[in-house]
Formats: sequence, C-alpha cells, structure tokens
Amino acid sequence: MSAESAVGAVPMVEARAVCKHYAGVEVLKGVDLVVNRGEVTCLIGPSGSGKSTLLRCINHLEKHDAGELLVDGQLVGYEARDGKLYERSDKQICVERSRIGMVFQRFNLFQHLTVLDNVTIGQVKVKNVSPDAAVTRARELLARVGLDAKEKNYPSQLSGGQQQRVAIARALAMEPKLMLFDEPTSALDPELVGEVLDVMKDLARSGMTMIVVTHEMGFAREVADTVYFLDRGIIEESGDPRKVLTAPSSERLKSFLSKVL
Repeated sequence: MSAESAVGAVPMVEARAVCKHYAGVEVLKGVDLVVNRGEVTCLIGPSGSGKSTLLRCINHLEKHDAGELLVDGQLVGYEARDGKLYERSDKQICVERSRIGMVFQRFNLFQHLTVLDNVTIGQVKVKNVSPDAAVTRARELLARVGLDAKEKNYPSQLSGGQQQRVAIARALAMEPKLMLFDEPTSALDPELVGEVLDVMKDLARSGMTMIVVTHEMGFAREVADTVYFLDRGIIEESGDPRKVLTAPSSERLKSFLSKVL
C-alpha cells in the first residue's frame, strides 16, 4: 500500500450500499467497496454478476438507484443540498468523467481519425490543451505503449491488441486520477492478450489507481492489491488475491475458480 493510502487518507473510490435495477431486475444489491489511492482492484465473477454495471456507475455512465458512490471523496454524479441529492448538470458530469479514464472491451476508437489524432482530440476539445502540446503528450504516451511507429495509421490498420493499447494511451492523455478497465482483453485473440496486460502492469507499477473487470486470474493474482468476487449482484468474497484465489472460503467462488483456472 502506498503512503497516500495510509490510515486517515480519503479513498479514491468508495461504494456504500450501492444498488442498481434494470426493468425490475436487481443487478447490484447493496455493494460496498473501497479502493485506496495507488491500488489495483480486480472485479471477478461470472457474466451477469454486476461487475461492469458497478464500473459504469463509478463514472456515472449508469445511474445507481440507491446508496452512495464517491470518487476522491466527492459524490459521483450528484451533490447534496439540504439533506437531499441532486443530479449534477451534464457539463459538471462531463468534467467529473474527464478525470476518470475508461477502457472498454471494444476499444471505441474514432475510426476516421489516425492513431495520433485519437490520442490528441480529447486533450484539445475537453482539456483545452494547445494542439502542439497535445501532440507532444500523445507521442510520449504512444511510445509508452509501444506504438510510436503507428501514429499515422488508422484503427482499421491495427490489430485488436494495438487498438486497445491506443485506447489506453487515449485515456491516459486526459491525465486521469483513476483508470477503469472493463474486460479490456476479452475481445482479443489469445496471442494478443499479453501485450495489453503488459501495459496495464506498467501502469500499476507507476502507481495509477485502477479498477479492472477481468477474467484473467493470473493478472489479478500478480497485480491486484484486492480482489472482489461478485455473484448475482453481491460481493460474495473479497481480499488479498493470493488468499482469495488460492484458498477461497466461499463455495460459490470455489466453483467459479474451478471453471476458469
């Protein structure tokens, strides 16, 4: 644990009894979670367990129905006034979201823009960075993810692993205080998974606070500070990955691991 996450420090992310419904179906059933600064947290569990929904609620892509979500000590998407919660304006939410990087399964790159332009556009349009400074920063990040030679290519000219690395560079260009990864390797061919995980490991070593929804148990065991196992909208078990993934106490987690390890 970093010095910043010492006792008394405000967690980077805190979920308190968070609930979410879709068309009457309870997807999250009172989830509690704490992520300290500089830590890597992995969310694991079967499909439909609520992992991605929780991730999307953290940056207000989905609105939670009950409970509280805080990032850096501030309510996500809402402000409290006179004992009531009021949703922030779209502009305020966009500003909040710009401080949280998110990497999706399917890359979500702009297909009509070059790699370099994909990494610069957010800096210029959202952060009002000068074009020259944005290009300099973009080139630094593309070199960091091993794609400095691809800056003039378009996404369609890249492999899936390369596109995902561009997506990571694009998120980092916004200088986020928190990175969210929603199964970032699930859409990749097996031989391309390693190159993306290597970039994520480098991020973890640099001290970036990360929440990762993943089925890569080896990555979770090696990199995560804490693992949360979700099943049917609740956290069934959580803790140090070296314990949770090797000696689980929950029968449901034992069953899950027997199928994915």
